[in-house]
Amino acid sequence: MSNSGEYPTVPLVSVGGVVIFDGRAALIRRGNEPRRGEWSIPGGKLELGESLVEGVRREVREEIGLEVEVVRLIEALDRVFRDEKGRVRFHYVILDYLCRASSADVCVGGDALDVALVSESEFERYELSESVVRVLRKAFEMSRRGE
Repeated sequence: MSNSGEYPTVPLVSVGGVVIFDGRAALIRRGNEPRRGEWSIPGGKLELGESLVEGVRREVREEIGLEVEVVRLIEALDRVFRDEKGRVRFHYVILDYLCRASSADVCVGGDALDVALVSESEFERYELSESVVRVLRKAFEMSRRGE
C-alpha cells in the first residue's frame, strides 16, 4: 500500500470539517486522488494515534488555514473507488463534522489546490458530488438551528 491510500488492505479512516461562517461554507479543490481537481469538504486521512477531533482540526488548519472548534458529527459515509479490473483502488470511511471558526480568513494550503467560500445557492457552480451536497445541506441546517 502506498502512502496515498491507493490499493489499501483495509478501509482507511478519513475526517472532514464543514466550516460555516456568515452563511458560507469553506470548500477545497482536491489536490490528490481520488477525485483530484474536484471541489469537496476540507479533510483527509486520520493519522495513527490521533483522535477524530484532533484530525479534523489538523486537516482544516492545513488545508484552509483556520483554527476551528469541532461541534458535532454530521454524517459517516464510505467511499469505495474501483479500478478498471474491479479491484478496490481507494476505500475510505469518512466522518464529517460541523465546525465553528471565529473568522472566514481562509487560505489555501496542504494538498488543496484552491479554496472557496460558498453559499447554499452556489453549490451547482462547483459540481459537487451528491454525498458532499447532502453533508453540506445537513451542516447548514444544523448551523441554522444553532448547533
